[in-house]
Amino acid sequence: MRLSFLKYFFSITICFISLQLFSQTEIKGKVVDFTQLLPIESASVYVQNSTIGTITNTDGKFSLTVPQKFVNDTLVISSIGFKSYKISVKEFDGSVDVFLEEDIASLDEVMIIAETRPKTGNDIVLRAIEELPDNLPEQPYLQKGFLRHKERNKKEFKWLIEAALTLYDSSYASGAKNNLKVNIDEIRKSYDLRAVDSLFAYTSYLKYHEHKVKVRSKTLRRDTIETASLVKAIKWNDERVNGMDNLFKGKLNLVRNANVTGALFGKDVLKTHQFKLDTVLVDNDRKLYKIKILKGEEYVGLNTKNIYNEGFEPKGWLYIYWDNYAFKKVEYELIAASTAQRRRSKSLFDTLVNHKLELTYKEYNDKMYPSYMYYETPKLVQVGNRSSDKIDEEKAQADKEEQFYYTVQEILFTEIIEDPLQVEQALKNEWSSDIFVTRPYNATFWKNYNVLLESNEEEQLIQDLSKRASLFKE
Repeated sequence: MRLSFLKYFFSITICFISLQLFSQTEIKGKVVDFTQLLPIESASVYVQNSTIGTITNTDGKFSLTVPQKFVNDTLVISSIGFKSYKISVKEFDGSVDVFLEEDIASLDEVMIIAETRPKTGNDIVLRAIEELPDNLPEQPYLQKGFLRHKERNKKEFKWLIEAALTLYDSSYASGAKNNLKVNIDEIRKSYDLRAVDSLFAYTSYLKYHEHKVKVRSKTLRRDTIETASLVKAIKWNDERVNGMDNLFKGKLNLVRNANVTGALFGKDVLKTHQFKLDTVLVDNDRKLYKIKILKGEEYVGLNTKNIYNEGFEPKGWLYIYWDNYAFKKVEYELIAASTAQRRRSKSLFDTLVNHKLELTYKEYNDKMYPSYMYYETPKLVQVGNRSSDKIDEEKAQADKEEQFYYTVQEILFTEIIEDPLQVEQALKNEWSSDIFVTRPYNATFWKNYNVLLESNEEEQLIQDLSKRASLFKE
């Protein structure tokens, strides 16, 4: 009898401990600018001294799932230029908005005290690039993340995919091309209406893969092309423009890939860029240089295969920590500047902004890891009718509104794994960055996985897209 009781007691104890270890606390809230009473977008929300965190959406709202073992730790809500808000996780009240007050350091005071420090924007950026080997990870690591990929033309959403991913990076010292991997772990949502109007992608695909075939997109009809062939062409067009490998291994991963040949932030950075010190801000009680990105003497080029991706000038901001010269945030745009690129961009995309990028980093164990990535670019999908005939002006405008997509990729990194055994074990698995692979929805996986909270506008647009996707399939 006593033995049975002990077994029962032991089982109950084990269950209780398991619940404590694996239970989660979900916290939600809204972050607002105290002075202007406006929502603060991209504010960092994280558990101090951990890798658990998220960011606010365009409405200033966030949702964060915190493991039970961290409920007594400190929740930090911070944004560059504001005083941080700190409170115990278990004491946080999401029913009350979090107001952040402005916090700006004095540039004159900093420059007077720092006699031996670099004084110009150019010198500060060069110092930050020089310090990258010390500020970025030196050992292999994994990062878990959440991807939201959206595509729309000027009229409506065309594609949405949400996925969980794993990033492997062997270290900053190693080239990303052969030492960085991305795997798509799970798919949460996938609505795709792009097969309706992607004739240009199909034409381009034939041009580069079926050299003997001579065809123009305006002579093609959607109802004469097999869906499987069109999907293959769309996938090819996606991967060459904004595939996962391009985003992480290409030139636009400015900080991580600053050590590769021809890097935008490489040894010739001052030929294509100039940097002007603007002011000093504060982020979570640490000073930051705010530096404006200006054009250099030469144009910026990305050297993208099969796409004219040259003739740009840069624009944006860099935020660099004052104490260790680590990059905290990059806001970067490439604007069509050469005559040929301006003509191309205006004609095809009706905009001169070809690439818009935001990179945010967080510090963990004295190293800087990616925290959030945002990438936006227009992507040509259908040439349409660009006739200058006034009779067809209305038709030409309608075609132009549908001939390209605004594509947006957002990645929120939710966990850092440095344990060598876990890294080694993960590398034994088969890796694939293919976001097209369909797989069943894994409700258990997504139950406690941190994701980017959708804005009110996105929720409505996604609902509309899902309805139209269902009708299209029928």
